[in-house]
Amino acid sequence: MKVKLMILFGTMIAIIIAFVFLDLPHNWDYALPRRLKKVFAIIITGGAIAYATLIFQTMTNNRILTPSVIGLDSLYLLFQTFIVFVFGSMSFPAVNKYMNFGLSTMFMMLFAVVLYRLLFQREGRNLFFLLLVGLVMGTMFGSISTFMQVLIDPNEFQILQGKMFASFNNVNADLLILATVIIVLVSLYSIRYNKYLDVMSLGKEHAVNLGVPYARTVQGMLLIIAILISVSTALVGPVTFLGLLVVNLAYHFMGSYRHAVLIPASICISVIALVGGQLLVERVFTFSTTVSVLINFVGGLYFIYLLLKEAKA
Repeated sequence: MKVKLMILFGTMIAIIIAFVFLDLPHNWDYALPRRLKKVFAIIITGGAIAYATLIFQTMTNNRILTPSVIGLDSLYLLFQTFIVFVFGSMSFPAVNKYMNFGLSTMFMMLFAVVLYRLLFQREGRNLFFLLLVGLVMGTMFGSISTFMQVLIDPNEFQILQGKMFASFNNVNADLLILATVIIVLVSLYSIRYNKYLDVMSLGKEHAVNLGVPYARTVQGMLLIIAILISVSTALVGPVTFLGLLVVNLAYHFMGSYRHAVLIPASICISVIALVGGQLLVERVFTFSTTVSVLINFVGGLYFIYLLLKEAKA
């Protein structure tokens, strides 16, 4: 296990070094800080998405689900579309990155907490009922967003389109610091739940029988997932299939269900995928596409493969 982790960590460092120093121009004092800021944003968001997806799959005991199934990505797109539709693309909430980041994060977190509170007020409602309602709400958010996007002026839609895909090219340094502080604090808080992850992967009944405070643990983990996904999505945009791709690759590569090795492996693979994708976007595709398009394309194919694999099992 340690050898495999060292291989992943070494690969991650090699790709980061290649991204930062490959074809570095003579005016490196301008280019180097910008590249380092991109890499730092990738590490923060990639790590948050990988960790959130891993504990979400452990909590649901399903390896083809991601946190986007409860509608957080769709809510983000709905919020951005609503601002442009009602106030215009040059309005203060759309232009001011601090306000946009704060409101986006707040609405996504509020939605996740309210959804959980409303659905778990009554006895007998389980986690899968929450996922079903979240999936329906996400579909509704996506339909409303599409409806408003059809009515938006084409010029404003072009501006909105830039927020529909994840991008690391124009990450605000101050927002990056704020997102880093939030993610680090949430990660430190989540340590108390890591000791339950191996047991929870066995299923609800086994976890309860082995003494895990299941309801309280699920509530705390859902809050952690909501914050991590909300902050990372509000910072760079949605990357729907990233978590699904990297977590399943971590399971396959590590050949273990121990979260002590799956967590660092998932984070390393996530950073490798994002930095490698950004390298392809800049060096091969010359910015004609975005890294989220590449990740979603590969992740979508892998998702279909997982569905076919499960169908044969």
